[in-house]
Amino acid sequence: MASLISCPHCGARPKEEFSIRGDAGLARPAPDAGADAWFDYVYLRDNPRGSHSEYWHHSSGCRRWLIVERDTVTHVVHGVRDAALAKLGGDLA
Repeated sequence: MASLISCPHCGARPKEEFSIRGDAGLARPAPDAGADAWFDYVYLRDNPRGSHSEYWHHSSGCRRWLIVERDTVTHVVHGVRDAALAKLGGDLA
């Protein structure tokens, strides 16, 4: 049985239609930030255990960017929201 992800635009879709693109909580350094800040941003990543927000791209569907709340231990998806709407205060579906 395939795992389904609830896309807010397309409905329940197979997880294979999505690409995981990384941590949705990273803050990009200011353009004039020092080399150390940019090195940390580009190369250093946490490996969280438990609930975590990630950017996912619905690459074989609506092609929208989503923020997926997923447990990194169990891989259970707790919510999905449109990344563009999340900046406007959109709720998890």
